[in-house]
Amino acid sequence: MDAGPLRDLLTACAGVFTGALSGAFGVGGAVISTPAIRALGVPASLAVGTTLPSILPSAVAGALRYRREGLIDGQAVLLTVPVGLVAAVAGAVVSEVVPGEGHLLMLLTSVLLAVTSIRMARHEPAPSGSHGSEPVVGGAEPGPMVPVPAETGDPAPAAPHHGRGRAPAFAAVGAAAGLLSGLLGVGGGIVMVPGFTQVAGLSIKSAIATSLVCVAALAIPGTVTHAVLGNIDWRAAAFLTLTVIPGSRLGVAATLRASERALRTSVAGLLGVVAVVYAGGELASLLR
Repeated sequence: MDAGPLRDLLTACAGVFTGALSGAFGVGGAVISTPAIRALGVPASLAVGTTLPSILPSAVAGALRYRREGLIDGQAVLLTVPVGLVAAVAGAVVSEVVPGEGHLLMLLTSVLLAVTSIRMARHEPAPSGSHGSEPVVGGAEPGPMVPVPAETGDPAPAAPHHGRGRAPAFAAVGAAAGLLSGLLGVGGGIVMVPGFTQVAGLSIKSAIATSLVCVAALAIPGTVTHAVLGNIDWRAAAFLTLTVIPGSRLGVAATLRASERALRTSVAGLLGVVAVVYAGGELASLLR
């Protein structure tokens, strides 16, 4: 499809859906925006770079709303982002020498996502801190924890746990997210949300909120790099960027209203779908 008003309108619609996915699940949203703009005629060489400028405003819009709820874990951000940035660079370098042109790595990633999806769907979270150690900025300190009525589907939270014991867990999540991002271009949020819940013990809402902040930070170097290299279709990027913000707010509102159990099931379902899509695409490529 050639650039024009119709493509602009469809790109804007894709931006709304991308922002909603980002705000609701703490991911970058490229799982929707990249194939969408490819289908609308953006060349493959520009597709990845074109989606990157929309990640930052989408993540920031969602994170600001989550911050007001005190859901962002500051310690997680401070420990995850620096490790993730270094790992992303390392992954990009290693990707040049890994055999299989990325296909085998993508298959392994799909297996990882599938296993994580099953674990999240089956796992009933043990009581742990619902907010982590502290918000990034602002937000009230969590008050005394009280049992949640059974009909809400949320587990009753306990007092938040502090200390250095969580530092290795957050660093490990950052390393995994950054490495896969550099190797395969996989969005960090797809790894961080399950990592924060399964490895670091955050509640699903806190994991989503914290992941958004990390996703925003990790998107900056890639955006700058692709801009310098000229790998961005700025017209398509502008329509994506303008519309991800209201979409993100809608996604955040849905997440804040949802129960912990419903969110965990939804994230597990998203990971399962992404795993099937990745595996199907790579198997098709290998069998050609």
